[in-house]
Amino acid sequence: MQAESLQITDVQDATVSKSTSVAEGLNLTGFYEVECIGADGQVKWTDTIKNLVVTVGRNDLLDKYFAGSAYTAAWYMGLVDNTSFTAYAAGDTLASHAGWLEFLSYTGTNRITVGWSAASAGSKVTTATAFNINASGTVLGALLCVTQAKGTASNGGAGVLYSAGSFTGGSRAVVSGDTLNVTYTAATS
Repeated sequence: MQAESLQITDVQDATVSKSTSVAEGLNLTGFYEVECIGADGQVKWTDTIKNLVVTVGRNDLLDKYFAGSAYTAAWYMGLVDNTSFTAYAAGDTLASHAGWLEFLSYTGTNRITVGWSAASAGSKVTTATAFNINASGTVLGALLCVTQAKGTASNGGAGVLYSAGSFTGGSRAVVSGDTLNVTYTAATS
């Protein structure tokens, strides 16, 4: 007599792995909020600017925070002109930004000094900065830097540029007598 048999075997294997590294990140973001008040005291328009934090601005922040090198609490805001605008670039500096010009038609020989609120929930906001427009023109956006003197029409001068950006609604016409009230919010994520 012949016997046949069949044995069925089930084998299972499991592996559990766990990453031992911890990833950290810091994303710098920011935005400007702008309100244009006409000479009659009425709001003409409002807009928001999502900005680019440029490389020299990022490096300056890291050097000042981690190394305490050449720290300054003095911050200044300027405006970006619509004339000849092509683009912002991560490599832009105050002395070299081929894609844009600074808008200079506001009262005074200096950029406007900004003050800061205390940081809260990972962000820090400037007090409202008022630009008193003294000639008609077209403003495209704003900039934040550590240099007080306004740049020339062809460049922004020496110093550290932190950020620049354009209105989300496109360029905006201004006339003498207008006031642009600008705030900047710096945030991390």
